[in-house]
Amino acid sequence: MKSNKLTIVVGAAALAGATLLALDIAADNAQDKGQQMKDVSANTATTAPTPWAGTYNKPSDKELQAKLTPLQYQVTQNEGTERSFNNEYWDNKQAGIYVDIVSGEPLFSSVDKFKSGTGWPSFTQPISPAVIAEHIDTKFFMKRTELKSSIAGSHLGHVFDDGPDPTGLRYCINSASLRFVPVEDLEKEGYGEYLSLFENQQ
Repeated sequence: MKSNKLTIVVGAAALAGATLLALDIAADNAQDKGQQMKDVSANTATTAPTPWAGTYNKPSDKELQAKLTPLQYQVTQNEGTERSFNNEYWDNKQAGIYVDIVSGEPLFSSVDKFKSGTGWPSFTQPISPAVIAEHIDTKFFMKRTELKSSIAGSHLGHVFDDGPDPTGLRYCINSASLRFVPVEDLEKEGYGEYLSLFENQQ
């Protein structure tokens, strides 16, 4: 009789020990998974690309009228269009970036510029997707995709699906919406982070 009681006690103790061990393992696994998720989140936050490091703002309308030429104001604020082949950057071949004439926000790179034959600066893609806002334009009995800068809302031009590789897109942009910053001036003008775009262009 004592032997049977002892067996029951020992068995119950063993079962309790196994249960506690299983609970400990489960807790450890949950803790490990939680830590892994924290690590992934931390890594994602650390490596997430940032389109720009500077702070860009849209000046008041009064400041814009004083700062911009009549053509620049008409194009950026009233969705105007400059003449083809008679604008500042359509045939510019210098290395550098193109920024919003209104806010200074980086928009395009010469690395992505190509000769489209249209008479306007043309690019296969923006410097980052985040810097461009797309809108449907139905003026002139056509349906087009209008492009505006994301921060200042400056009218830039339109995007078409007849561009070259690698995107097949043609970002047709008004020179009057842009200011060109040559690669040699990027650092001193606060755009040093974009120098890496031209490391293989030398």
